[in-house]
This record gives sequence, C-alpha cells and structure tokens, in this order.
Amino acid sequence: MAEKLHMAVGIMGNAASLLLFAAPILTFLRVIKKRSTEEFSCVPYIISLSNCLLYTWYGFPIVSNKWENFPLVTINGLGILFELSFIFIYFWFASSNRKIKVAVGTICVITAFCIIALVSSFVFHDHHHRKIFVGTVGLFVATAMYGSPLVVVKQVISTKSVEFMPFYLSFFSFLASSLWLAYGLLSHDLFLSTPNMLGCPLGFLQLVLYCIYRKNKGVIEEPLKWDIEKNDNDKTKQLQPALNNDEMITTINGKC
Repeated sequence: MAEKLHMAVGIMGNAASLLLFAAPILTFLRVIKKRSTEEFSCVPYIISLSNCLLYTWYGFPIVSNKWENFPLVTINGLGILFELSFIFIYFWFASSNRKIKVAVGTICVITAFCIIALVSSFVFHDHHHRKIFVGTVGLFVATAMYGSPLVVVKQVISTKSVEFMPFYLSFFSFLASSLWLAYGLLSHDLFLSTPNMLGCPLGFLQLVLYCIYRKNKGVIEEPLKWDIEKNDNDKTKQLQPALNNDEMITTINGKC
C-alpha cells in the first residue's frame, strides 16, 4: 500500500512538474511576438536547468538503488528539454549584454554538472555515498531554484505590478513543490523533501502577492512632457476657431 501511494504521489508530482515546465510557454510566446525579452529574467531558467540535470542523474541507477526514483528521471529529463528551449529563445531575442550573461551562465551549469557526474561515478563506489554527494549538491541547487523568484518578488513589490510574474508559473511551482515534498517524506528521502520545504512557502508567497497586485497590469507612468505639450496644442486648436469668429464679428462691427 505504501509503495502504491508513493508511486501515485510521484505520478501526480510528474503531472504538476510538467505543467510547471510548460507554464513559461505563454511568456516566451510574448517574447517571440515582441521580439524582446523586456524585463524578464533568464536566471530562473538557468537554475532550473541545473536542477533538472542533477535530479535526472540522481534518479538514474548509477546513483539511486535500481529504479527507485524513476519518476525523477522521466520528468526532469523532459524538464531539460523545456529549459534548454526557453534559454535558446531568450538568448536569441536578448540584447548583446544579456546574451553574454546567458551564455556564460549556461556553460557554467553544464560544465559543473559534468564534473559532478564524473566525480560521483568514479570517486564514490556505492549508491549510499553517491546519493549523499549528488543529493547534497542538488539540495543547494533546488534551494536556489525555489529562491530565484525572490528577484521577481522584489520587482513586484517595488512596482506594485505582477506583469512580469506569470500566475501559472507561481501556481504550478507551489503545487509541484507540495507534491514532491510529500513524495520525499513518503520515501524518507531528505534530499527530495528538504528543498521543497522551502519551495512550498515561497510558492505560496508568490500567489499571495499575485492576489494583492493582480489588478495592476503594469507600472503607472507619469505623463511625459511631450504629452502635455500635445494636449496644450490640441486645446489651442479647439480655441482657434472661436477666436477667429470673435475677430470676424469685431471686424464686421467696425465696418458698420
């Protein structure tokens, strides 16, 4: 019964994570349409790529005991494809300065993962120590992944707008972290449950902020000088015919 419940929660966690990985599609459709990354940040996607790489490796029989964490392999393997696609689109439409940062960040993440995979394979010779090594690194990366939206949270509070914090990304982040927390507790795996203990409250915080600022679609800007001048010119044009009529009446009266 416990194994069936564990597998059922893993399947639900997979479904929630799939929706989480797919949630930014709407954001990147906007990026493609406007041909600009605007104020969106690529940091969450680079960190998510790192997280997916590590937990895919964590679920493989090389690290875990046989296929006990098979759900991790399936969903995080799919997550790698999603995150690489998003990073590529962001890189394509980003400014030159941002392209350099995205390229450096992505290369560093992939290089670090390769080193971790090699060390865990050839330095450690049993599943227990491999899980401790990869799980510890994954713990810090997962914590960073769930903490990365704090950059957006700061922006939401300062601008009082949720324009750059998509609702579905926040909602599915909260849902996925809740399910994987349950999955980790059922399997008594602290490396799976601990980072999600942080992910749950952070996802809930984003939902609360969205409810508070959801009516504000964008930052309210002060009227520009040229707008004021344009309005003054429009008013002048409206008054001009009236002035011309007064002048005509004065002229006619003068002639009379």
